[in-house]
This record gives sequence, C-alpha cells and structure tokens, in this order.
Amino acid sequence: MSEPTELLPLKTWSHLAENRRRPSEYEIVSTNLHWHTRGDQAFDIDDKGFMNEWYREYRNESPITNENWDSFRDPDEMIYRGYNILQDGQENYVLGLLDQFSEEEHDKGLDPEWIEILAHFYTPGRYLMHCAQMASAYLVHISPASTISNCAAFQAADCLRWVSHISYRTKELSITHPSFGFAEKEREHWEKNKSWQAFRELMERMLAAKDWAESFLALNIIAKPAIDEAFLRGLRNSGRRANDTLIALLAEAALRDSERSRRWTTSLVEMILSDNSNRSQMELLMDKWCPLANSAIENYCSSLPNQPGAVDLAMSNLKKFHSQLGL
Repeated sequence: MSEPTELLPLKTWSHLAENRRRPSEYEIVSTNLHWHTRGDQAFDIDDKGFMNEWYREYRNESPITNENWDSFRDPDEMIYRGYNILQDGQENYVLGLLDQFSEEEHDKGLDPEWIEILAHFYTPGRYLMHCAQMASAYLVHISPASTISNCAAFQAADCLRWVSHISYRTKELSITHPSFGFAEKEREHWEKNKSWQAFRELMERMLAAKDWAESFLALNIIAKPAIDEAFLRGLRNSGRRANDTLIALLAEAALRDSERSRRWTTSLVEMILSDNSNRSQMELLMDKWCPLANSAIENYCSSLPNQPGAVDLAMSNLKKFHSQLGL
C-alpha cells in the first residue's frame, strides 16, 4: 500500500494567488465570499427544498450567463469601512443643510402652492425609495458573486438614507404647515394620485422580478435611473424655480449616491455584454421594461410646475444613460 500523500496547506488568499502580489483590502474582504454558489445545491437542506429550487431557477439557471461572475469588480472598490467613512461625511453635510435651513425658518417662507406640490410629489417619495431599497436588498441575496452583492448592499443603504431624510423633512413640514396633510396623507397620495401610478406599477413589477439578472436590469438600468431623472432631478429643478433651495441641495446630495450606483452598473453591464449570447436576452428585457420607465417619467414630470420640458429632458437623459451602457 502506498504512503498517503501529505496535503500542503493553502496559502492565505490562495484564490488571488494568480495576481502575484499581496491582495488589496478590497480584494481580501469582497471576493469569492458566496459559499452558496459552489454547486447546484445552494443550501444544506433538501435538494428539492424551496430555497434550493429558488436559487437554482432564478440564479443558476438565469438566461444571462458568464463563466466567472466572481471576476466582477466594483470600479470604486468600495468596502464597508470606506463606505462608512464616505457616508459619514455625506451625512454631516446633509444634517448641516437641515440644521441651517431650520434655523433660518426656511419652510415658513415657502409659497403655499409649492407646499402643496411637496405634499403630493415629494414626501410620498419615501415609498418610491423604499421600493428601490427592498429591490437592492433582494440583489444582495440572489446575485451570483459577492462583489455584486456588496455593491447592492451599499446601494440599499443609500436608498435607506433617503427614506430617512424624506421622512425627516415630512415631519419638519408637518410642524410648520399642519394643514397640508404632511405625515398623514403620503400613503393616500402614493396609492391614488394619478401622477404616481405609473411609478407604482414600475416598482411593484420590479419587486416581483425573480430572476437575478432581470431584477438587476429592472432596478439599476430602468427604475433607479427613472427615479434619478424624474423624482430627483425633476423635483430639484422645480424646487429651484420655487425658491426652495433646500430640496434642490438635498436632491443633489442624493444624486451623488446615484453616480456611484451608475458606475458599478456600467461595469456589470459591460461584463454581461462581453458574452455575445447575452445581448439578445438583454434587448428583450429592455423592450419589456423601458415602456414602464417612460410611462413613469411622463406621468410624474408632466405634473411638476414651471417645467414645460421636464418630460423630454428626463426621457433624453434616460436614453443617454442606456446608450452609454450599449443598450
């Protein structure tokens, strides 16, 4: 009988050894972390159990394929520590804005017609951002690589920041203008105001997208950019013309988060399209989802005051983003 072969221990970060250098902090804490992608049985339960079937169908058997999803890298190489440092600074900036404008009694000087707009088209936006946050959280779980999941996790945190800030402004406005229904009628406006209904349909259909790649496309290529162009940029421009500098500055701060989201979205789409077999499937998905985004933008932006070209501008910006993605 032959002598047993001695097994040599793996070197630290062995999966990164081909780089022939010490891995960066990003590579160490972000890459190849999904244990449930190794094999066709994601979880240590019955092979035919619900969770295994779900991940097998909506992740492993997705029509969007790549030989090595773990090779994806966030262009910003964002890690948890860096994210907290970055957003601590951003939060200090936003809180400074809120404190400054509160001390100046900014809300008391707003025109009543603009206050009505805020009640109908701004404060119900926390439902919109919460939908984006929930969809981002789904991507954290269903994505085929930890580097993609990490990006989605930071995106979910970004959305939650703005749910919180919109809620804060809702309370402030309710104190200064108690007769406009702030903190009382947001759900009613979200569910019944005609201008929100196309966005509601888009977000509800997006939340029901099960395949990981379709969920990513519906959120990062369709819904979030539509939110950026209609809700953030559109409301920002109207706010400036209504002398509401605060909402314009808050929207600008939120768009900084969106810029980072678009960077990793662009990188992931580039990776997807590097496999020619994925292009036709992506085009089919674009044909399915783009009309929903266009309808959401048209219904929302057409209701914003002092912006006769708001719909065309938002549509143009969305198409430009899609063109930059190669879609």
